[in-house]
Amino acid sequence: MTDLVVISLESWDGVWRRNQHLIWRMLHADPALRVLFVEPPADPAHELRSGRRPRRGRGLDDSTLAGRLWTMRPLKLLPRRLGDRADASITQQVVRAARRLGMDDPILWVNDPGGAEISRRTGWRTLYDMTDDWLAADRPAGQLDRVATHERFLLADADQVVACSAELQRRKSAQRPSDRDPVALIRNAVDAEAYRRPSPRPADLPSGPIVLYVGTLHEDRLDIALCETLARDLGDRGSLVLVGPNALASAASVNLRDAGVTLLGPRPHDNVVAYLQHADVLVVPHAVTPFTDSLDPIKLYEYQAVGRPVVSTAVAGFRDAEDDRIVIADRAGFTDAVIAALRAAKPFPAGADRAVADWNDRADAMLGILASMARPKSP
Repeated sequence: MTDLVVISLESWDGVWRRNQHLIWRMLHADPALRVLFVEPPADPAHELRSGRRPRRGRGLDDSTLAGRLWTMRPLKLLPRRLGDRADASITQQVVRAARRLGMDDPILWVNDPGGAEISRRTGWRTLYDMTDDWLAADRPAGQLDRVATHERFLLADADQVVACSAELQRRKSAQRPSDRDPVALIRNAVDAEAYRRPSPRPADLPSGPIVLYVGTLHEDRLDIALCETLARDLGDRGSLVLVGPNALASAASVNLRDAGVTLLGPRPHDNVVAYLQHADVLVVPHAVTPFTDSLDPIKLYEYQAVGRPVVSTAVAGFRDAEDDRIVIADRAGFTDAVIAALRAAKPFPAGADRAVADWNDRADAMLGILASMARPKSP
């Protein structure tokens, strides 16, 4: 039996990211695997200061896959200014939950670099799965200092380190000690079969041609000004629709709506495919920065699976894809490229017949990483 404690950057909800795709398939591929999925801590004091409704901590919940997959949300009781006591409290909550499940010697899967504190305090075997270069993100200096400290520890001490992109692998490999296994590369993927199964048109899509973006709306990635310009320039030739969790400042959301952008919010991962299939053109209006250059966008694989024409800025993944369905455009030529793609677009399933990387293969690769971390069996 393999026990896995996952320290995730995201909750286990209807919007699936890399963690959920991999872990769900790993659970089905290995019947001996058990997973405790630790969601980001609830921080009521910070949420109140930010004008958001405060969340509460949540104990063990195995309603998603009984007896195999448990989720929990720790409660952040103390502010960072009190030093290590906040980290100690969260670690205690995670360890207590793991012990209740009989997980006395689990493997720790760290996706949130802050999980370094749990690794350091418990001594559990650790896998660091890097999905973003947070040191290249626009963050306050104090937050960047904490991330740098956590990442130094993980790169030096984790039993295995995995990167989702070749650029992340390149940037971080020099910090990995020579007596440790090198940083492995396991890219993202898509459930190709599900994305090619025809779905009805979602009722909340506007009428007429659809120019669609799917993904979390975050100013680290999304070029807000480009989205506003595109929506205005399209006019009655099409509607720019953004589907995904909205992490933008309220002013940015207002500006997008004023420009004519339709913000639909998050949709369950099983429903996203319908929006993609019924788009006339898919877009990636991302800012090109050192942060976005570290990514391996899941939307690359999702967009390729449905075969719709794509217009993207020159971001990692899309600019490197050898795919004639993808047009790379700068900000000045973005709208013209979208309009040209609209004129040439054909309905789904046109173009949805090419090979694309599948999550099952990525899950098998990650199971191989876990197998390399297994304790030797007693004679």
